[in-house]
Amino acid sequence: MGAVVVDGRAEQGGGMDAGRVRQLWHLLEPLHAVLYYAPEVFEEAAGLGYATDERWPSYFPFRAAPLGSAGAERVASAFYSFSPRMVAEHIDPAWKTASPEAVLRARERGMDRAYRAVFGDRVDGPEQAELVALVRRAAEAADTAGRPLAAANAALDWPDAPHLQLWHAATILREHRGDGHIAALMVAGLDPVESLVSFAAIGAASVERFESRGWSPEEWTAARERLTARGLVGADGVATDAGRALRRSVEEDTDRLAAAPWRALTAAEVDRLVELLGGFWVVVLSSGLLPSETTLGIGKI
Repeated sequence: MGAVVVDGRAEQGGGMDAGRVRQLWHLLEPLHAVLYYAPEVFEEAAGLGYATDERWPSYFPFRAAPLGSAGAERVASAFYSFSPRMVAEHIDPAWKTASPEAVLRARERGMDRAYRAVFGDRVDGPEQAELVALVRRAAEAADTAGRPLAAANAALDWPDAPHLQLWHAATILREHRGDGHIAALMVAGLDPVESLVSFAAIGAASVERFESRGWSPEEWTAARERLTARGLVGADGVATDAGRALRRSVEEDTDRLAAAPWRALTAAEVDRLVELLGGFWVVVLSSGLLPSETTLGIGKI
């Protein structure tokens, strides 16, 4: 089906163009991810009492805090691809160290400092204000039904500062996409560890990178054997044609499920948003804060 225009919005097959949806995710994800790598945020985490010799002790409470004092089972369900043991290791003590309310305040302070350090004068510039106006409209248009992490973040008060509104909007939209991605994985019949094995099998990231999710070698091997029995992965761990097709359908379903918030913008506004985001994206990537390889497969899918 060819592209059509509805109320000024460019649509493809009844929804926003999938390539544009994925591009927006690629541009927004690094803006959100600063939370997990910026030294300013680690300093706030240390002030709360979390260990900062690695990122996981603060990653779990910072990402899960919008859910309230959720236990490990709820957090593992929402995060999906992490080993429940790893989640429990960090969430069980998390709310004894600091309350979710204190964690939310600390992450906002940390992101305020981090964005000011990374973006400098851009945080008060006219492009920032224009960017925030667009991305906030999309975030506020997101339907969070059936999307626990997106809903929890959307329920928080909007920060006053424009640069913090940018981060908050990016967070709502990335969690909205992530919640939809989990739904797509479940429809494809991929359990949490199978979702990682199948992703590694298409070269989205190295097996070593996926080991950060806490699954044991035995669990990884068992998942690969299950996928091999389904004809999705070969004995060498590389995806078969059927496995690549399944992962492609997962990503396409994810794009489709992530498209709705962007329909709040006209095609011209989306074009302008991409242009504005590009400048901020370059600054974040040039900062050296983020790893060159992640488990999200950005740049490879």
